[in-house]
Amino acid sequence: MIKLQVFGFLLRWLATSIAMFFCITWFGTVVSDPQIPIPIDMSNAWALYAIAGLVFSIINSVVKPIIKIFALPLAILTMGISTLVINVVMVIVTNQLTGVEMNVLGTVATSVILSIMNSVLNFLIK
Repeated sequence: MIKLQVFGFLLRWLATSIAMFFCITWFGTVVSDPQIPIPIDMSNAWALYAIAGLVFSIINSVVKPIIKIFALPLAILTMGISTLVINVVMVIVTNQLTGVEMNVLGTVATSVILSIMNSVLNFLIK
């Protein structure tokens, strides 16, 4: 049981890192001075994508369920559209922690791409 959960988390981390590569390449730019300094030069850009994927995976698996519980009345009231706002906030937090800048449309597009990817992975894993 634990091996399956670890495998699922590692698979989500890999898929999220690949998705973050495309989303950062298409919609974002890397800031030289992030909130939490990560020693990455652009010769090791793959490390940025791996760290961004790891940060988003941790936020998505730990923080997001707690926020969704507290936002349940709002989700019922808005028929689930508030989930998109929660996903956008999770992407913004990840971007701030890893030193990536995106405009609003890029953040929303990244949120939608990562949500679709996570839905497909949840379907395949479970």
